[in-house]
Amino acid sequence: MDEELDDFKTHINLSEYAAAQGYVLDRRASSKNSVVMRTRAGEKIVIARAEDRHWIYFSVQNDLDNGSIIDFVQKRRNCSLGGVRQELRPWLGGARHVVRPQPDLFAREIARISRDRARVLLELARMKPLLFHRYLEERGLPASFLNSPRFAGKLKVDSRSNAIFPHADQEGPCGYEVKNRGFTGFASGGEKGLWFSAANSTDTALVIAESGIDALSHAVLHPDDTARYASTGGSLNPTQPELLRSAIGRMGPGSRIVIATDNDPGGHALADRIEALARETGREDFVICRDQPGEGQDWNDVLRAGGGPTSA
Repeated sequence: MDEELDDFKTHINLSEYAAAQGYVLDRRASSKNSVVMRTRAGEKIVIARAEDRHWIYFSVQNDLDNGSIIDFVQKRRNCSLGGVRQELRPWLGGARHVVRPQPDLFAREIARISRDRARVLLELARMKPLLFHRYLEERGLPASFLNSPRFAGKLKVDSRSNAIFPHADQEGPCGYEVKNRGFTGFASGGEKGLWFSAANSTDTALVIAESGIDALSHAVLHPDDTARYASTGGSLNPTQPELLRSAIGRMGPGSRIVIATDNDPGGHALADRIEALARETGREDFVICRDQPGEGQDWNDVLRAGGGPTSA
């Protein structure tokens, strides 16, 4: 192993180096485990840190432009490995002075992630905000509703025109639900966290459903400007209980925790688990209630059957 090259990959903050090359940090699109940076010319990259502590990046526009800081320099300077060494040695204390960017222009640290999660982050970065989707329209979810303040920006559309519900855990984006006509799936290599609508400090209800579409359907059927929404993407994995406890615990005094799972054996088991998690918070001020559709149904079944909006 070439120790110098490994030091470049490990000890030079790629976010800081990119900022020094004119890349601008996109704080809104960044998270604990990824950094999104852009150039004025429109180039967009995702920076992460692998489990081996190497800083890595992916270009959103170019599948062939990815790798370590070595690749980053070679792609942009069209130089040999020797040229890379000359460029990066000053960043590890070499004789030549380096003009470093201000600390607020880059991410000082990023949580380490697996290559699978890095790939999920890249795929999400390549997706566009969902403004309209024919399949969702057919399911009773019109564009006007999807672009309302509660849900605008919370869904994406991928290159195959699938509707995407991004999931996040404590570290940031971790996977996504995939929906389209005749197809339901989850991100390859991703892990379930929770999908969330927008949240407001004045919210007094948290509605938890099995899927993003069911959460949206419940919102159409039971309009409530003070409700925020979450989806588990099905049954719980080992990390989701803590995410749910945390989401429930963040609700204000006297809030309602609405468990809106499917009315089938799987939905009943999930509802039992969510109710137990809500009670584990120790918040006796909460009102915990179950809101079930008809037997064997989910909330989108009710919406498509012609169930109109009702009071919450």
